[in-house]
Amino acid sequence: MINPPTLWHATTPQQTQYPVLNDLIQTDVVIIGGGFTGLAAAGKLSEAGRSVIVLEAHTIGFGASGRNAGFVVPNFSKASPDYVIDKLGDKRGKALLQMVGRGADRVFELARLGGLTREAEQNGWLQPAHSAEMAQALKQRVTRWQSLGQPVEWLNAEQTIERTGIQLYHGALRDNSGGMINPLAYVHVLAKRAQSFGAQIYEKSSVLSVEKHQDKWLIDTPNSSVTAQSVLMCTNAFEKGAAHQVGRTIIPLHVYQMATKPLPQNIVQRFSPMREPVSDSRTNIFTYRLDQDNRLISGGMALLPFHAEKRMSHAIVSRLSHELQLSEVPEVEFIWRGTAAITTDYLPHIYQFGNGFFGATSCNGRGVAMTTMLGETLADAILGTCPTDQLPVPLMAAKPVRLRPLAKAAPSFVLAQAKLKDWLKSKN
Repeated sequence: MINPPTLWHATTPQQTQYPVLNDLIQTDVVIIGGGFTGLAAAGKLSEAGRSVIVLEAHTIGFGASGRNAGFVVPNFSKASPDYVIDKLGDKRGKALLQMVGRGADRVFELARLGGLTREAEQNGWLQPAHSAEMAQALKQRVTRWQSLGQPVEWLNAEQTIERTGIQLYHGALRDNSGGMINPLAYVHVLAKRAQSFGAQIYEKSSVLSVEKHQDKWLIDTPNSSVTAQSVLMCTNAFEKGAAHQVGRTIIPLHVYQMATKPLPQNIVQRFSPMREPVSDSRTNIFTYRLDQDNRLISGGMALLPFHAEKRMSHAIVSRLSHELQLSEVPEVEFIWRGTAAITTDYLPHIYQFGNGFFGATSCNGRGVAMTTMLGETLADAILGTCPTDQLPVPLMAAKPVRLRPLAKAAPSFVLAQAKLKDWLKSKN
């Protein structure tokens, strides 16, 4: 059981439990990690007729997939479309942009197929601009995304204030395909879909090692082992056991999420009349969304992420009350922590550790949509439906982040600067 419980683990019904792996098994593909990436890959591979084993060290959705805020954003957190094309070239860059742009539609398609109704709302996503300079940058992104066929529009300042109640904003990028979801319910939808096509899922079955054994891969767990033709490492920020091969390539970003008790509809109507999730453009980003019962959800980082649940609970709800000009500070019902995997270039990565052995990471604060698409892209690599040198996410060497202890401290330094800047601005 998650302790303290997340909103999602406390309220999601029908959380299926899966057995521990105790038998020696042979299969076509072993997938390590039972989150969005691994389960999306499992669904596509098993639907194509491959035998698939999913091994999860804890319970499915234990990591970031069950701890995020459930924003479904077909976009990048830091990278603009122009940055992606400059980084990868026109052909590969556009392929990645188109893959990412399809992410929200794919998430909500899978959610509907899995029977999610109130838990999945495709009602758009807003990124308000906190300054005139950022408004110009976001307008350029709107134009670029529109040229790629993405249903994106620009809202002027008046429209944005009407949608958020926040006077600060100079306008907003709105992606009509975005929305919000109960991420743990979505995890279980992906698991049930993969299982319906024949995939086998095992929990509390951590992977200790992956080694080449003749012409196959031998995957060892504490109680058993699996032999497979192919392996997918879908563990993102985790670093224990075999997962260190991917975990060392990212910077872990610890994010605290908070949910209030349900709010009255008349209060909700003032700052979220269309129930759109909001993530603004400040470095010290301000986000909020509603769940199906009108709980208000927001998050933030701690400067010192040690036993910070109580501190962050107070800080996040206080900021919510200030930014949304609430007459009373809402009562906090849930506070929890998750870890996002941040790559040094803010783009998704695919690594090849050997013939038929791939790993990947991609969150960068856009986990639900991005990892769903990355999982299905990894499946394409195994199925051979797309040559590996033509995948929308290029193959990279799995290099550890340089000076990683210092790099892990960098987000706290950036946050401190952002908070100081906001404080100085408030005094002027």
